[in-house]
Amino acid sequence: MSKSKILKDYFGHDNFRELQEEAVDAIINKRDLLMILPTGGGKSLCYQLPSLLMGGVTVVVSPLLALMHDQVVALRANGINAQMISSMQSLDEIKQIEQELVDGKIKLLYVAPERFTNNYFLSLLHRLNINFFVIDEAHCVSEWGHEFREDYRKLNILKEHFPNISIAAFTATATATVEKDISINLNLNNPLVLKGKLFRENLTLNVAYKVGDGKAQLLDFLKSHKGSAGIVYTLSRKSTEAIAKFLDSKGIKAKAYHAALSTEVKNRTYADFVSDKIEVVVATIAFGMGIDKSNIRFVVHLNMPKTVENYYQEIGRAGRDGERSETLLLFGTQDIVQQKSFIDDLPDNPYKKHALDKLHFMVKYANSQVCRHKYIANYFNDNINECKNRCDNCIDGSRKSVEITTEVLKLISAIARVNQSFGIHYIVDILRGSKDKRVLQNSHDKLSVYGIGKDFSKSQWLAIADRALELELVEIGEFKVYKITQKGASFLKSREKIEIREERIDIKEARARAKRVVVEDTNYNKELFEKLRELRKEIATKAEIPPYIVFSDKTLKDMSNKIPKTKDEMLNVHGVGEVKFERYGEKFLSLINSN
Repeated sequence: MSKSKILKDYFGHDNFRELQEEAVDAIINKRDLLMILPTGGGKSLCYQLPSLLMGGVTVVVSPLLALMHDQVVALRANGINAQMISSMQSLDEIKQIEQELVDGKIKLLYVAPERFTNNYFLSLLHRLNINFFVIDEAHCVSEWGHEFREDYRKLNILKEHFPNISIAAFTATATATVEKDISINLNLNNPLVLKGKLFRENLTLNVAYKVGDGKAQLLDFLKSHKGSAGIVYTLSRKSTEAIAKFLDSKGIKAKAYHAALSTEVKNRTYADFVSDKIEVVVATIAFGMGIDKSNIRFVVHLNMPKTVENYYQEIGRAGRDGERSETLLLFGTQDIVQQKSFIDDLPDNPYKKHALDKLHFMVKYANSQVCRHKYIANYFNDNINECKNRCDNCIDGSRKSVEITTEVLKLISAIARVNQSFGIHYIVDILRGSKDKRVLQNSHDKLSVYGIGKDFSKSQWLAIADRALELELVEIGEFKVYKITQKGASFLKSREKIEIREERIDIKEARARAKRVVVEDTNYNKELFEKLRELRKEIATKAEIPPYIVFSDKTLKDMSNKIPKTKDEMLNVHGVGEVKFERYGEKFLSLINSN
């Protein structure tokens, strides 16, 4: 069977997405692979499809039981024999799966990384015809990543035990440091590295200063997402329960999820969410990797995440089916103070400095007035054009700007006067005429720039400094010392006009605005879509599987747009292949033809 036929019959797609075919070919040719592809880019297909073209079994290492379970259910719904071995199963169930593995009846086996420390399991693997290994969520391998796991670090034994079997590693995010760390620690042999573009065209990104506890802003946001599934992230266990209770009191079906809850309660909440019995999960980062639900329409952060990696992973859980989705980050000064206090508790070592640097980039993102998609892409060493209409900074032309050319000149002059040898807080103290002991001891109260910025508050000067950083007029050197760039030196002569968004300078004004941008999706028959959703839910409930495994929202929207009347027309709908049609197609055709 050809690649294209498997792609259509089993996965319902007519064409590969960006980089998918290159990944499939690398695996078929038994080459090690490291693929960095944003959530929703179709990483799973890159290893599931070649497994069907190759003899033997594919062993997939996955971090969470819930993720493994959902992947197995989805594959079996597509007519692919997949299994998992985990602590959730009885000894008899595991023995049965082991026998099926030895008999060559299973195509994909999902296991957690800690199982590879078990000698019995390793001996079982040596008895199997393994075509290749898959390391999912591969950023967990790196201690410089945002979700490092010790058991992932031990996966270097795969090349020791199976030197001739290729490894395909997948992750949604990786900085250059993390990418290198993954390759080295998995002992990848001259891997093909494929990197997808970071731009998620279907995601609209919004950021606003938090007003009070953010509840009113959250409620206003949810009005435009009535009946849709979403996640609300908070920092503390206590706040997850308070927010969930608040939403429930407003008629929004919501449940809390945090690490202190029992496994039974967490599993029930997750099951209710994936089966569309509740609309919102209010969670800490405990509700993280492994959320295999394609129709999440929004992600809200009521507090600032500690890293851009965390933020990008978390917002990536929205719109995995490619449909329009929205994100909102609400933040305040207290979030920054709280995240920094967590880092301050760490022992003094390179990792602590690394964590502080990551927090700085997150703070800079929140305050930024450049394209938010472009900022994230640049962080991960990817270069994209401005999104134009998929983030609040690009689309909201009504925001007023004020000129700060003179203030930036003062800032850069102050940096020059102290020989580019101090951090930003010290420089601001000089500009504001501080009587701080260190300023006086260094005789910096005698400088011409001393006190020339006393009309601005410290927070306003820090906002001006952030703007200068964004424009690359200054940069942060070793020990957080502020340096003047070549571009900054040129600015001192040209004095080119510089502006900043009004709300970044006036915190009171910013909090009063707290605006966001909404991009609506109108390219489908909403009435028919809702009827198709109801049918999907009936089928899923009867089969005891999540609704999105029957058909994704993207498939139902395409169906409501094309309105197929025959099998051939139905097979032209996105996500409908022969296998899915045989199972569900006639029921959906019957509904469409009766309307």
